[in-house]
This record gives sequence, C-alpha cells and structure tokens, in this order.
Amino acid sequence: MTSPAAGPTKILLPESRIPRQWYNVLADLPTPPPPPLHPATREPVGPEDLAPLFPMDLIAQEVSTERYIDIPDDVIDVYRLWRPTPLIRAHRLERALRTPARIYYKYEGVSPVGSHKPNTAVPQAYYNAVQGIRRLTTETGAGQWGSALAFACAQFGLDCEIWMVRASYDQKPYRRSMMEAYGARVHASPSEVTSAGSKIRAADPASTGSLGIAISEAVEVAGGADDTRYALGSGLSHVLMHQTVIGQEALEQLAMVEETPDLIVGCTGGGSNFAGLFLPFLREKLAGRIDPVIRAVEPTACPSLTRGHYAYDFGDTAGFTPLLKMHTLGHDFVPDPIHAGGLRYHGMAPLLSHLYDEGVFDAVAKPQRECFDAGVLFARTEGIMPAPEPTHALAAAIEEARRCAETGEPKVILTALCGHGHFDMAAYDRYLSGQMDDLELSQERIDTALTRLP
Repeated sequence: MTSPAAGPTKILLPESRIPRQWYNVLADLPTPPPPPLHPATREPVGPEDLAPLFPMDLIAQEVSTERYIDIPDDVIDVYRLWRPTPLIRAHRLERALRTPARIYYKYEGVSPVGSHKPNTAVPQAYYNAVQGIRRLTTETGAGQWGSALAFACAQFGLDCEIWMVRASYDQKPYRRSMMEAYGARVHASPSEVTSAGSKIRAADPASTGSLGIAISEAVEVAGGADDTRYALGSGLSHVLMHQTVIGQEALEQLAMVEETPDLIVGCTGGGSNFAGLFLPFLREKLAGRIDPVIRAVEPTACPSLTRGHYAYDFGDTAGFTPLLKMHTLGHDFVPDPIHAGGLRYHGMAPLLSHLYDEGVFDAVAKPQRECFDAGVLFARTEGIMPAPEPTHALAAAIEEARRCAETGEPKVILTALCGHGHFDMAAYDRYLSGQMDDLELSQERIDTALTRLP
C-alpha cells in the first residue's frame, strides 16, 4: 500500500457498477429477528395490518427472505445522479494523528441532498407511485431524511408532507427551506395539525419534540386517507436493505486496492446508515471470508443500544405503530435537544437490535463535544464539514486510530460519511465559541420512561 504522502485518495467505480440488487441479510441469519406484533392481539402483524401505511411491494420486501432483491430500472435511473459514491482514504487525517492505521470513508455526501437517505427515499417514492398513491407523509429529525423524501417525491410526482422535530426545526431552518424547495409541506412537531401533536402541546407547550412524536403525527395523517401512505427513513428491514448499496460498493472498492477492514464503524440513530455500510460485510463475515470488528456509535443523550432495554415497544409516542422488539429507551422518552437531531430516536431498528443482542457488533456512546472535536479535525484535514450525526462515527474511528498510534498496529478502519454540515453551522458556532454542553442523561429519566413499556 502506498504511503500517506503519495497515491490516489479516491477509489471510484464506473457508473455501470451501481449495484443492481439490494442485499437482504435475513437470508443469511441463523435466527430471524422477532416479528412485529399487533398491539391489540399481540399476534404477528400480517400484510393487511401494514397496508394502510405501506404499498404491497414494500411490505413484501419487509418480510422477504430472498438474498437479493432486484432494483427497478426507474430507481437505478435516479441513483445515477450520484451513485456509485467514492470511497476515500483519509491520508491527511492519518498524518495529523500520526497513526499507522489506514482510514477509509464511504462518502455519501455527494447525493443531491448530501446524505445517504435518498438510497431508500427514491425506491419508497417509486413503489408508492406505482401503486397510485398521491401523497407521502413522514417525520424527520435533523432534516436529512425529510430532504431526501421531498427530493424523491419530486422525481415521481408525489405530494410530500413532513413533521420535523421542533428542536431541529428551530436549529436548522435552511433544511426546512430545502424540503420546501423540493415541494414539501413542513410542520414543526409537535404541531396543532394532528390530535397526537395537539395533546402533547396541550400538556407541554414548550415541548422540543422527538422523532417518536413526529412519527405519530405522520402516521395519523397517512392512516386517515386512502391516497396517502407513510414513508420511514430508518428502522424497518426494507429501509435498511435499500441502504446496502453503500456496503456493496465499498466491498468492491476496497478489493480494488486489496484492503480488508479490521474495524467498521458507523453512527446509529435508527440504524440505516450503519446497516447500509456493514451488512454486505457481515455477509462475508458469516461466510468466513473476513472477520472485522463492527461498532455502532450513538449519542450519550439518546443511548438506546448501550443503556436501553431490549423489549417490545411502540415505534412512536402515541402508540399508533405495531409493537417492535428493539433496544428502546421507552416510546415516550424525549431526548435532550442535542445538535445531532438525526440520532434522537428512542429505539434502534429491530433487525439491528436482534444482531446486537446476538453479539454480532458492539456499541459505544459519545458525548457531543467529543464528536464535534472529531468533526473539526476532519474538516481541517480532509476539507469536508461533516454533519453532527456522522461525527459520532468519526470520533470512534479517531479513537481507534490513536490507539493504533500507541500500539503500532496498522489496522484498516472503514466508516461512512453520510451527510454534510453546511446547514449545521449554528451547531459548529456553539462548539467553536465554547457554548456547547455535554448533556447528561440521568438513569432516573430512562427508568421512568421504561416503566411505560407496553
């Protein structure tokens, strides 16, 4: 391998190498994750239970055990706007750390909205359009997912209505502007538009909101209209599967330079970025061809994996969704308004929760100042201003690279840079001016929320 001072930093695939199939890890797991349950009967939900929210093609993907699902040509045509994405070796970051580690990041910031989210937004909009749906509703935390769905709906002529967590609505006004530029209607959540939002505002007029609350509002509206369905940015298995285009490309790109990762690290809120990166590598690990350590990184303010409880819980605050077996902090837990708004979800994807419970990967939690330390160092060395969410993975990658500097071990570290921080400069301003706090989450708050598990 070339030294950090020489050689190419970008590994590119030709456009023709866009994956033509999504990888479904359910085909290769020794045991499947526990099924979603109907909240009234406690029986596994069937397609008819999900039909008011999702088109049948996506429901079929959610329960499929086929190893590969073909990507429709119309979806590939939109993917071509930014896929395949580059894999970049962080030579300058390595030099700054004086580490023998080789750090690679899969850069999803080249998408139209600057994140990995369109990888699933585009197929979700496509399948709804094919079924004749006219409008999609959704929630968004930091606005990355909302921007992606608004963009995808514009590609297929769908209306889009979005509930944005109020903390982010106030902190990140230009993400709202981006959604509106793509044609979406955006509400601050909790809102007065829905009964779920109105109840919460009546109880707490100053509520900063949560993804669970915003999901309740979007699901309420979708469930009440025949021409409307709900789109989800993370959490469910079909969403994670759509993101596997990231890891499939990264596998091929690393093979081009004869590298194999020793550590794969990703940020986790609901889990879609992390899953999209590591699941294709997990396929290789299960087959005995590679053996990387896989690590999820979450915020200390919303630590569903490291401090949550593995139990059946609602995916939303009002209890409109099926019961999902997941690592959860409780469906009515409201996280502190940290700047990584996309990681402020009370639960982890059921598939990832199952894999974590099986010991497939480990998890750590990081405070936001350490993450912004990593983001600023990355910006000063690699030139890219990362969004607050992927700085969690960068912090863990840098921690491991510094450990390699101490031991002299030349590990290969792989992560995904899933968003840019151009709309998050208010957060960076707070960090740079010394006004950013690390918010401590008391065990009492977690215990209180967990007492209300269904």
